[in-house]
Amino acid sequence: MDYKVIIIGAGPAGIFASLTLSDMGIEPVLLVEKGKDLSLRQHHNPEDRLCGWGGSGAYSDGKLTLSTEVGGVLSDYIEEKSLHELLKATDEIYAAHGAPDRIFGEFTPQMGELADRARLADLELLPTRIRHIGTENCQVVLDRFRQSLAERVAIKTESEVQELIAENNQIRAVTLADGQTITADYVIAAPGRSGARWMKRQAASLGLKTRATSVDIGVRVELPAPVLKDITDTTYESKLVHYSKTFDEKVRTFCMNPYGEVVTEENGGIITVNGHSYAEKKSDNTNFAILVSSAFTEPFDDPIGYGHYIARLANLLGGGVIVQRLGDLLTGRRSTRARIDRCLTRPTLSDATPGDLSFVFPYRHLLSIIEMLQALDRIAPGLYSRHTLLYGVEVKFYSNRVDVSAEMETEVDNFFAIGDGAGISRGLLQASASGILAARAIAKRIKTE
Repeated sequence: MDYKVIIIGAGPAGIFASLTLSDMGIEPVLLVEKGKDLSLRQHHNPEDRLCGWGGSGAYSDGKLTLSTEVGGVLSDYIEEKSLHELLKATDEIYAAHGAPDRIFGEFTPQMGELADRARLADLELLPTRIRHIGTENCQVVLDRFRQSLAERVAIKTESEVQELIAENNQIRAVTLADGQTITADYVIAAPGRSGARWMKRQAASLGLKTRATSVDIGVRVELPAPVLKDITDTTYESKLVHYSKTFDEKVRTFCMNPYGEVVTEENGGIITVNGHSYAEKKSDNTNFAILVSSAFTEPFDDPIGYGHYIARLANLLGGGVIVQRLGDLLTGRRSTRARIDRCLTRPTLSDATPGDLSFVFPYRHLLSIIEMLQALDRIAPGLYSRHTLLYGVEVKFYSNRVDVSAEMETEVDNFFAIGDGAGISRGLLQASASGILAARAIAKRIKTE
């Protein structure tokens, strides 16, 4: 074999699998990444924000959610106490590589009061502890991970894995886009969010069982920071859940960025919207996502395709991301550049196209978003303002969930699937932890051999 282990994807899951294997003395190991190396990625390039060394976390604001219930489904594979210890150990590795010390979201009387106010507004506050790295610090932390691995693991960037090769139900090799075939005893797939469709194709090719998951579609909300200051000072990121009155759909807030910025991402040729915040640099606004979760039953089993369709429609109408004042949406008219210019919320994403989101979202999605905004206004007066900005579309492309064991091994022997790309995680910490689980299992087998 060319390598003992090949790891596909240099996002958090792949990085932590590599770190664990090297710490346990396993070699040779190859880490393959289709995107650019960290030093070559450019923040202003939407494609680079999702793909490359560090994965989509490289240009996120680096929230490590210290919760067994949020950020993934690892609780389905290991019991609560073990998962808590694993997440704690994973967080400590981030801290050892430069993640800031402060933890947000510790329980306080103010948080209890906020939870009570949320209940009165028909909302549920999910308490979570978060270590916030900050966008500018993510680069530093990832570079230290890169340096830790530089002499211990072979790293191949700008190299896309085209196909996985198995014989007699055992993984044997990978084929790169340039035609090169590389063999290994073990393969770990960690393709990340941008590799969701790739993972689905490979699973079908290998005959792996997968389950379609829900798709989250919605808007990025931006408004003056003082409107949410009471909440963000208490929790930094408040995770609030609402069930819409009309359709009884689950609607939630996601990725709240106090004093942050709205940005774009490119995924599979479509432009979507996201947000982030720095640890030190601050804007005048706070942004967060409102996402509507949709699950489908037979005969439709392609939620990723549905999300792509909605995002493409926004791109078709706006040439990219569309921005609209809430007041314009509610009065049934599109926003224009002149209306955006006199809006009291100054947009941090300057190249979004003023338009009308009612041409993009299905009625049930749009109404659920509006009902969520009304509920939020009850705990943050001023949020349901005509000057609140809505950007669309924000879509979370969660992969079809691959059937894996508690060690993250698939039905094909010695082939492991981890992280967001395998439908196992939805955040940095659980993605990283899934990499540790797979690497520990492989190291144990190799040492037994």
